[in-house]
Amino acid sequence: MIAAQDTQQRLTPGPLAPAVLARMLMEPVVTVGSLAASAAYFHAAFAGPYLILALLVFSLTFPGRAPRGTSPGAIASEVVAGWILVVGLLLMLGWATRTIGSFDPRVIVAWAAMTPPALFTAHLLLPALLPRLLATEGIQRVAVIAGAGGLGRKLAERIAAAPFLGIRVAGYFDDRACDRLDGLASRELLGSVDQLAEYAKRHRVDMIYVTLPMASQPRIMKLLDELHDTTASVYVTPDIFMFDLIQGRMDTIGGMPVLAVCETPFCGMNGVVKRASDIVLATVILVLIAPLLAAIAFGVKLTSPGPVLFRQRRYGLDGREIVVYKFRSMTVAEDGPVVRQVTKNDARVTPFGAFLRRTSLDELPQFLNVLQGRMSVVGPRPHAVAHNELYRKLIKSYMIRHKVRPGITGWAQVNGLRGETDTVEKMKARIEYDLDYLRHWSLRLDLQIIWKTIFVVFRKPETAY
Repeated sequence: MIAAQDTQQRLTPGPLAPAVLARMLMEPVVTVGSLAASAAYFHAAFAGPYLILALLVFSLTFPGRAPRGTSPGAIASEVVAGWILVVGLLLMLGWATRTIGSFDPRVIVAWAAMTPPALFTAHLLLPALLPRLLATEGIQRVAVIAGAGGLGRKLAERIAAAPFLGIRVAGYFDDRACDRLDGLASRELLGSVDQLAEYAKRHRVDMIYVTLPMASQPRIMKLLDELHDTTASVYVTPDIFMFDLIQGRMDTIGGMPVLAVCETPFCGMNGVVKRASDIVLATVILVLIAPLLAAIAFGVKLTSPGPVLFRQRRYGLDGREIVVYKFRSMTVAEDGPVVRQVTKNDARVTPFGAFLRRTSLDELPQFLNVLQGRMSVVGPRPHAVAHNELYRKLIKSYMIRHKVRPGITGWAQVNGLRGETDTVEKMKARIEYDLDYLRHWSLRLDLQIIWKTIFVVFRKPETAY
């Protein structure tokens, strides 16, 4: 389906809507405003280093993004995760440049504490207040949709769900009568497609979305030609957007537009950011857990015969085979054409191995895989090659999860899909979360997953054995 917020903004080029600008400026303004309020409370002059800090914070938080979740809990989780990332980067920068001492610690602590509640409140209030403000000021843009089919109505729903776009859909133009358009009120049907251009001339129409089927190309070309005599902005939304797009976006090759239907989220700078964050996180974590790794290795060797590390072939980026490291938790090391998943009370699992699997400590050597470039800290969990070959035949879009490096933890795992997948339905649910991660990746989402993983590890899941 059409990706909610980001896809709509890509499909709505042109002058920046006031509502979109408000959304982009909201987070930077709130964070800088909180800093100014904290400095004022402790009677610190908002000058010199504080102005520099304000500029850094503005650049790190601009442009602001709407939370992916809509519930208060989801919004709070995303706000806290994003703010931890910003504060962490600023602390590292202050330590590296030895400028931390230039600030009053009370100001910084108060600012770090008060900003998340302020952002949370702003995210809750802005969607409710913005439509009323735009309607009052008379700057809301009016749109009509050519085509009242599934795509046209889906687009209208997404526009209505994104008030920050500042767009009001006045109605539809379609050659079918209302009785052939299930669920469409007669007042919503403004006329036939041939009447659209004349309507746009006589009424205040700012935007026209053409959502007619691609099979109707002659009608589309005729309509576009007629709309050249209007002042409305015209956008074509091809019905290919009804398919399940992965990172769908427009691009150009030598000036010729091309549409990405299935692509990795780690193109360009996103790939650099992802890889840099992986290296930093893996290095820091390995240094911190080095004593724990040594203790686990000693425990594995002491409690059962065999190697400390278990090596298994998995599918990595672009479906290429990689070797993944784990602490051995079983009496066998299966890596053939048939690999049996671990089940409850499995006799192959050693007592010490059961503890490692329950707490996910057996996964810790995979931070070495991250440094090697085979894996990422966050991403779809890698499956054994034998399981991949089985499920790729049973589950549609299964192999798309390999458009990114596999991860030590993932979106599926922090949503309860951890451990054995003994049915195709369970695996389908895991794959849907993996694909959702590809559609909506951001560094903030990665941080949110890492944050949730900490709690998942200490909560004993029924399927981790």
